[in-house]
Amino acid sequence: MSEAIAKPLARYAAFKRRGDFIFLSGIIAVNPDAGRIVQGYADIPDDVAHQLGRTGEFSVDIREGPIRAQSWYVLDRIRSTLEQAGGSMNDVFKLVQYFRDLRDYPQYSRVRNSFFPNDPPVSTVVEVPAMLPAASILVEVEATAYLPQATGSFA
Repeated sequence: MSEAIAKPLARYAAFKRRGDFIFLSGIIAVNPDAGRIVQGYADIPDDVAHQLGRTGEFSVDIREGPIRAQSWYVLDRIRSTLEQAGGSMNDVFKLVQYFRDLRDYPQYSRVRNSFFPNDPPVSTVVEVPAMLPAASILVEVEATAYLPQATGSFA
């Protein structure tokens, strides 16, 4: 299993294939192998942080960095998982997005648009009071993709 694909924090499956559908569990911005939560721009590749809008100004980056970095990390894990299955983000037709604070949605949406520039999936957006494993988790996303078995590699 590639390090870049989604990994569960506990004893549950990160994804399951059922027929031509792939269901991904909720993904948060945490690397369970390193025991590290993505906290901001410093926790993602420099080129990505720049593309997402890192300014180098502490007062700006401290506010926008956490949600943008976590959004990118989560969506990138979804992308990597689907690519290993033989698919792409174009195969995603449904997202459920959970936020600690719905005021973060516009920042997340900006990042999501870079992963779905042409045909965004149907979406559900929910605000929740808390997410595991820590209060610093701002967003969790679950995805459903349609990927006919003839093209995918997951069993």
